Amino acid sequence: MTRFVLVALAALLLSTAAHAHGVTAGDIEIIHPAIPAPPASAISAAGYMAIANTGSEADTLVGIETGAAARVMLHGTEHGADGVARMAHIPAIEIPAGETVLLVPGGMHVMLMGLAAPLVAGDMVPATLVFDHAGRVAIEFMVDPPNGADHGTMDHAAKYPAAAPRADGPMSVPGGSDAE
Repeated sequence: MTRFVLVALAALLLSTAAHAHGVTAGDIEIIHPAIPAPPASAISAAGYMAIANTGSEADTLVGIETGAAARVMLHGTEHGADGVARMAHIPAIEIPAGETVLLVPGGMHVMLMGLAAPLVAGDMVPATLVFDHAGRVAIEFMVDPPNGADHGTMDHAAKYPAAAPRADGPMSVPGGSDAE
């Protein structure tokens, strides 16, 4: 995947944020936290967002809390030798200084398991992100209309090729530049 594709995706998220929602806490900006509406019978859902760090020091997302699910975890997607994508718990996500990290289908994301109630397009789901330096940051996930993604298969890279994990590191956009 080229850095250009990641920059284009980040630009799309950033331009969407101007018309959507987000939160700024110190040097950390949370851009369009969203959950695609899962089927009414779903017991889990995935949350996505962009996290920008405009500061001169890295910060680390170490947790997330919400009353909308029995359990909430940070997940990454790993692709096995068989080509099958599998989700795995990750304990934290580093947000390097001057970079934007994308939580997207097929990459890092938030997993809500044991939903307390069905999530319907238009709902707002309150949550709290916990960072090492920025501390506790209250956000609201917007429940977006369903996008047709089948979260049961966990193979989002086929539908969202720009979101496929990079072989050379985390999905981040250094300083918004496509230089490499």
